[in-house]
Order: sequence, then C-alpha cells, then structure tokens
Amino acid sequence: MSAVTRNALAQSDAPLVDFTLNGQAVSGKRTDTIIQIAQRAGIEIPHLCYQEDLDAAGNCRACMVEIKGERVLAPSCCRHPSAGMEVSSDSPRARKAQQMVLELLQSDMPETAYTRNNELDLWAQQLQVGKPRFKQTRATVETDLSHPAIAVNLDACIQCTRCVRACRDEQVNDVIGLAFRGDRAKIVFDMDDTMGASTCVGCGECVQACPTGALMPARNAALAAPDRSVASVCPYCGVGCQLTYHVRDNKIAYVEGRDGPANHGRLCVKGRYGFDYAHHPQRLTVPLIRRADAPKRGDFTMDPERVLDVFREASWDEALALAGGTLKQIRDTHGKKALAGFGSAKGSNEEAYLFQKLVRTGFGSNNVDHCTRLCHASSVAALLEGLGSGAVSNPVLDVTKAEVILVIGANPSVNHPVAASWIKNAVKNGSQLIVADPRRSDMARLAHRFLQFKPDTDVALLNAMMHVIVEENLVDAAFIAGRTIGYEELRQNVAGYSPEQMAPICGIDADTIRYVARLYASAKASIILWGMGISQHVHGTDNARCLIALALMTGQIGRPGTGLHPLRGQNNVQGASDAGLIPMMYPNYLRVDDPAAQRKFEQYWGTALDPQPGLTVVEIMHAIKAGTIRGMYIMGENPAMSDPDANHARESLAALEHLVVQDIFLTETAYLADVILPASAFPEKIGSFTNTDRLVQIGRQAIDPPGDARQDVWIIQQIAQRIGLDWHYTHVSEVFDEMRHCMDSIGGITWERLEREHGVTYPCLAEGDPGDPVIFIDDFPTPGGKARFVPADIIPAAERPDAAYPFVLITGRQLEHWHTGSMTRRAAVLDAIEPDPVALVHPLDLAALGVQPGAVLTLASRRGQVSLYARADDGTPRGAVFVPFCYYEAAINRLTNAALDPFAKIPEFKYCAIRVAAGGTVTPQGSYGGGQLLPRIAQE
Repeated sequence: MSAVTRNALAQSDAPLVDFTLNGQAVSGKRTDTIIQIAQRAGIEIPHLCYQEDLDAAGNCRACMVEIKGERVLAPSCCRHPSAGMEVSSDSPRARKAQQMVLELLQSDMPETAYTRNNELDLWAQQLQVGKPRFKQTRATVETDLSHPAIAVNLDACIQCTRCVRACRDEQVNDVIGLAFRGDRAKIVFDMDDTMGASTCVGCGECVQACPTGALMPARNAALAAPDRSVASVCPYCGVGCQLTYHVRDNKIAYVEGRDGPANHGRLCVKGRYGFDYAHHPQRLTVPLIRRADAPKRGDFTMDPERVLDVFREASWDEALALAGGTLKQIRDTHGKKALAGFGSAKGSNEEAYLFQKLVRTGFGSNNVDHCTRLCHASSVAALLEGLGSGAVSNPVLDVTKAEVILVIGANPSVNHPVAASWIKNAVKNGSQLIVADPRRSDMARLAHRFLQFKPDTDVALLNAMMHVIVEENLVDAAFIAGRTIGYEELRQNVAGYSPEQMAPICGIDADTIRYVARLYASAKASIILWGMGISQHVHGTDNARCLIALALMTGQIGRPGTGLHPLRGQNNVQGASDAGLIPMMYPNYLRVDDPAAQRKFEQYWGTALDPQPGLTVVEIMHAIKAGTIRGMYIMGENPAMSDPDANHARESLAALEHLVVQDIFLTETAYLADVILPASAFPEKIGSFTNTDRLVQIGRQAIDPPGDARQDVWIIQQIAQRIGLDWHYTHVSEVFDEMRHCMDSIGGITWERLEREHGVTYPCLAEGDPGDPVIFIDDFPTPGGKARFVPADIIPAAERPDAAYPFVLITGRQLEHWHTGSMTRRAAVLDAIEPDPVALVHPLDLAALGVQPGAVLTLASRRGQVSLYARADDGTPRGAVFVPFCYYEAAINRLTNAALDPFAKIPEFKYCAIRVAAGGTVTPQGSYGGGQLLPRIAQE
C-alpha cells in the first residue's frame, strides 16, 4: 500500500544525516524514520503497527530500539535520526523489550488460525519467543460474518490500527475507528455496527493491511495456500489497478492489490471481490447455433439456464463456417457496407486492433464502433478539435500536486474508487476540491465548495466562470498569445454569460461562481477531472469545449498538477480507441477521410480501404431498421442493454439477417444471435490494456477457459480467415508489434518491455524512452502547435420535462456493478451487496408520491417503462431520478433518449423526461442476480 501522507510530502527536500545502526554506518533523510532506513539497509526490526507509507502510530511497541545516551527505548517507526546517533535494534535491552511485547500480544491470541501469514507469529518465531507465560485476559469476542466479503475476527485483533489508517488515511472512507478506552478498547465500524450494517464500501484495504487475520476474506478464501500467483490488471474501470490473482485448482481463490503506477496496492470492491464471474456455471463453453424453431424477436424474456430452448450446440468448425460464411455472403451479395461490427472496451489492445482491421479490410467499410460512443466520444471529439489529441494531459495522481482540483460531472467514489482515494488524499494534504454535479456524491463531503447545479446547465455554469476570469483579467495572457488561437471569439462569446445572468439558469449563486472561478484561475496548479455527466448530453462536446477553454485561458495545462482528465469508464476504452475501434479513425487517431492516412494503412495492410467514415453505434441501429445493415459481428458488447431506447435497439438486432456474437455469457444481445462463439474471460487470456492515464499495462492469463471456450484473438482470426483474410498470428505479442509499428505513440514500447516492467506510459516514441506522463508541455500536436478555443452556447436537452413527464431521468453506474451487469451480477459478493434494481429519489419526492423507501416505483418515458424499488437519496436533486443501467429486470435504457450530440454522435443518457408513479410489478428475476449466488456457495 502507498498512501499519500503528510510525512511523504514533507520529505522531498530533507537533508541527509549519517549515523550507525547495529554498528553499521547508514544514512537517510532527516525526515525518515529509523525503521525506514533500517529496511533500506536490509536490517530487520520487528514491527506490527508500522506499515510503509501510512502515518506512523507507534502503539504496538514491537519496534523498540536503544539509542546510546538516552534513558528510555524509542519506537523506531516514530523516531527520526540525527547526525552521529548510535542506534541498536539487537542489543539485549532492545531485544528483551521486543520479545516481551510479542509475548504479551500472543497471550491474547486465539488458538484458531485465521491467516497463513500471521505477522505476530512470524516475528515471535524469528525472535524465538516461546509459548506465552501469561494467561489470556481478553473477553470472548464473537466473529462478525455479516459482510458478504469480509470476516471480522476481533479475537485476533492486536489494535495496531493499521486497518483504521488504511480506511481513514488511505481510502478515506472513514468507517473504521478505535473506540472506548483501557481493556474495553476495540475496533469499531461506524457507531459500533456490524460490518455488514456499516457504511463499509468493501474495498478490502483493511483486510490487506491486517497483520493477524482479524480482518480476512470471508469463507476462509485465503486460508488455503494457492497453487500459483499471477500478476495482472483489474478488468473493470479505466483506473487500471494492478493486482495479483491467487489461483488454486484452476480457480481464482482471492485477489490482492499490487504496487502498480495507478493504484500502489489499492483496490476497490469490484477489483478485490468481483473475480468469480469467470467461474459462474452459466459460462458459455461450446459454440451455439440458433434453432430453426426459435425465431428472433425484440420483446423477449431471457433465461441463461434454458439456452438450449433457443440454441443448439455445434462444433467450432460448423459454427465458424456458418458465422464467417454468412457474413461473407452478405458482403458479396449486398455490398461492403451491409456489414458492421462492434468491438469491446473490455478486450485487449490486440483484440481491438484485430477487430477493427477485420472490419476495414475484411468487411470493406469503416462501420466499426464500441462503447466509447456511449461514454466519452464527445470528450474525445472536443479534445481532438481543441488540443489535437484525445488523450488525458496528466495522470490521476497529479491531483496530489494540484492546489485546486475541479471534479465535474463525475462520481469517482463510485465509478473510479481508487482514483477517488488519491483525490481524497490530496484534500487531506491541503488541496482545495471543487465538486460540481447535479447529484451530491460522497466527494462533496470533502469539497471546499460543492456546486449542485441544475441538470443540463453545464455550459451556463462554465461560461459564467470564464466570464469572471476574463472580466477580472485572471487569464494567462502570455500562454494565450504564445500557445493558442481563437481566444478573441471566445472572449466575445462569454461576455454575455455573467454570473448574475446565469445564476437563475444553473442554480448556483453569482458570488459562488465568482469565488470558484477566481480560485481555479489564481492557483499555481489547477486540474480538471470529468466524467460522463459532462459527455452524455446532446451538448456533451460543448461541455468539454468549455472545460478545455477554461484550462487554456488560465494556462492550467502542460505542467504537473494541472491539465484535463476525462476519467475513462471501462478498463480499455482508451486503448480500444487508440487502436482504431471507431468509425472515423484509423489507429493513432488518423482520420479515415484523410488521403495521407488512407495511403499509409493501405500500404501497411496491403489492401484498398473505404475513404468514408463509418456509422456509429446508434446510427447502425437505425441503418438496420432501414435495411442497409444486414449482418453484424459483435464481440463482448451488449447493446441490447447499453444502447439508448433499448426497445428499438433490440428490435433492430432481431431484424438482422445474420448476427454473430462472441461473449462469455448469454447476454441480452447474444440471445438475438444466429451464432454464439464462447470466448475467454479477462483472467483467461494475455494482452495489453491502456488505462485512463495512457499507461499501457500487461494483463496475464491466470486460469484456463472453461470447456471448449477459446481465446478471443484466435476467434477473431478464425472469422477473418473465413471471410477471405490470410491471417496467421501465433501470439498476441505479434499483434502488438504490428500495432506499435503503425502507431507512433507506442512505437517505443516493446512486448518484452511490457513483460519486464508491467506497464509503460505513452507517448513513448523510441525504444528506451521513459514515456511522458505529462504532455502538452511545450506545444500541442496540432498543425501549428497551438491549441484552439471553441466557443459554446447554451443548447437545451433534446427532451425537457413537461406536465405529462415532469421528472428528469439520470442514468449511470453503481459502485458494486459494472456496465450491463453481465459480469458483476454473477460475482457472488457484488451481487449480494446490491441484489435488486433501485431508483434513487429525493426523500421529499418520495413523500410527495406517497412511497416508502423499499416500495415499488414505476418509471415511464415516451419509449418504455420499468418498475423497481425506491431508495431514498438526498443527494439526488428534487425532480430527478437516478437509476443504474445494470439490471436486466429493470432495463432502464428502455426509457432513455437516442437523441445524439451532433459532433460526437453520443446519446443523451444523462437527461430525458419521465413520469414517476407509486406501485407496479417488478419483473421477476431470472437465474442470476438477486443475491442468489452467495447462499448457494455457502451450502457447498
């Protein structure tokens, strides 16, 4: 673990001192502790409460050392050295003190072993502490098994407070505390609740910190030794946390965080406990072909347990011949643009590259897209237009170098929890946090200012901030003159957006707008992070343009602690976009309608290419209904759940002449397929993945695919061969090597280096380059090297509330569940924590509707309706309802509006008009979800 502590920040320029430790000459910074210097020198000092980079507690007294000339022993975890000091950790006096502490602690330990690595036992053995001479004095403590993921065994607790500091100082969740005094002192959760009833978010950092097994994975998951441990990467959000899979009998037993550049050992509840979907009994294990007596229709009810009611099993040869052969027949009969493909942001860079190459060179068009169209397409469009690059300028960890942090349209505590922890650490170390969002999230409790603006008024708020900066001459005139173009047009545009005029529109008072604008502009380093609350609007590109302009006019870009960071949603949405899995761009963001780019890839791939941009996700659904798209190949995406106006999307998919789906489960999209190809889950394959920081990392295979499921790269290659492509890749490293030779940004990254270093940041132009975490330092990758201001005006949402539909629907994700839920709702712990579909509604709105929390609500739009359970949430603004889109029994995208941003073609997921009524019938849950899995496991 690696918390950003006050001590760590204070150590940067501390002077060195020389002293002796156990007779050995050593040196260290004056702000180092003796135990830190000892560890670097290879000298072991027993310790229990000490954890590297956590603030020292000094309460276990196991690390006592003797200092010449001093009357009492000193705790080496708290004591700093001075020049000439003579320290001994192995003198008879120091050793006796260490042994006594260990013996006393051992006397209160239970006979039951909760962990294989009890640090107290290990130190006692190393210091030859025998059986304790003292009687146990601890009162009987009952085990707390109330949490689905974590067992609480306080009879093994030594009150080292490592769990407290991991929760309070590292993750900053503030759940765990040390309560009471004397022999009544104990670790508590919230107000001495059971862990399961507390506000614990299940990150498991306390488990990773605990030295004695007092906090452990539930159901003794980590008690048996694994067969092997495999270093890999988390398969969920864009933070890209490195982790270690501990495998036993070809099953992942448990997961621990690893010291990667983005997480430094931290994980969230999904990364630590969301792994067992890979072992779910509903995994697809053989190819399937639709039965002749099972016609496709959009209004279906799916049950993965009864897959053979709709499909029949087939051999790989038969399935591939039908899948590839029919796609080829449609292409040859109806033309190249009669086919389309959806790749996956959950897949690897190599899979994304091969998939888009297959569509472009095999299908013969640019009709290829993936879920970036549904999350940050507008951010990328604005960044490419304004800065010449769609990537983030600075890594998330740069928040620790910022004086001011603006988080807008994002809920990182839920969607990017480890990134949120770095923001929280920065705040605790003095950074000032501004949170701006229509919903009040957990981050708001730490905010210096929280701006709960009205939904759909982003441009009004941001233009008002820029008005203040211009009016009060807080702009960076030198930066504007030397590194930008278009400022005068922007200045004239924001002149009409005074805070006084915009306050009634956005709901933030003029004084607050002025204060926040001054704070952001005048700080030495300000950074902006945003999420899909900015991007998923018909004015999403305009929202991002305003954020870019805000950074440019103040010169808050191109330096550590500054910049622009759209927090990427899925684990490889950055890498998939980089690899060209979008309809208007080749790899490395070269436009398909640029003749020079077309010539480059025609030469590289050895075939003619379509010079016209392809259709995007929603456009493809319309084209199917229009009869111009007749066949599709979908890998790892679930548009039947994730697309807006999902009823229309399902009707479109059902109308296809031929649909090939490559996935690990029978998803709603796979249910409409003609051929299903069983693929590999994340821990069953090797590949590279690019996180939100532009960090290319390697994910390694930890387990084998089940049954006859196959690696995705192999499947893509088999389809390619059956439509006429002569592909013969034997390993993913060959694909990566092909990529890097046509993508300058990763040209210096070799597969061997990835395997050796686990991750490299791009741009990395030549082999041996370290990579650039911060970009735009001297110029921008535009033809003239300058960034462009693009003015934006207020554009209302495509569908506003009215008398018939008076509420606003906002959709998004939950902490425990991911995307459409096909993975996380089959992970036992995650499904147990959040089993049922919920709508978050302000308590006063619930009262007005006469609905109690937990009762059923029915939500309806002009496109569909769902019934689900009400949850009181005073962070949701009045007149709005927030619903996660992961629940198949309440598929909220049946209600959302397919209206598109005109520039990025992203749908407006964050705003549509609905009506809310008490009552209704929740669709019965099928064979997964609803908390069904954990009780089954408990009975095994």
